[in-house]
Amino acid sequence: MSTIQTTQTTMLKGNTVSLSGAELNIGDIAPIVNIVAKDLSDFQVGGQKGKAQILVVIPSLDTAVCAAETRKFNEEAANIENAEVTVVSMDLPFAMGRFCTTEGIENLTVGSDFRNKDFANTYGVLIKDGPLAGVTCRAIFVINASGVITYKEICPEITEEPNYTGALSAAKDATSTSCCGTCQ
Repeated sequence: MSTIQTTQTTMLKGNTVSLSGAELNIGDIAPIVNIVAKDLSDFQVGGQKGKAQILVVIPSLDTAVCAAETRKFNEEAANIENAEVTVVSMDLPFAMGRFCTTEGIENLTVGSDFRNKDFANTYGVLIKDGPLAGVTCRAIFVINASGVITYKEICPEITEEPNYTGALSAAKDATSTSCCGTCQ
């Protein structure tokens, strides 16, 4: 994993915002980080899990774009075998649970980074400045069964949805049982 502080930026309604934390890239081992489940228990994302992980990072489920993105990944997650999808935001676990119940979200997990922002800092997706400072940007990380990041998208504009085709294609590739390229 790269320990270089990020110099990444994204846009919020056409204005540049900086991201803080460590910059992770394709080929890096995905760090294991605890986030908070709807029931306030901790669970881990990242690392080697023996199946693909799709980490969908959003600012808040309480926005139309984030809600639409979560619904889309919920629909598509049912079609990807040997993969788990986790939506990560700074929303309180109670609000995340209420959203999932109201929207019928059953094919993915939601996790909050509200306690200490470990995920946002470790994955380099914490908005450092501007009106949304302190929440996560919009990003996608796909991690293969061996724990290697195989896809990364920091959305260029926070108010726009991600590249679903690219992310879902990478997720399907990450579930492949063929060699990941790290074995000798």
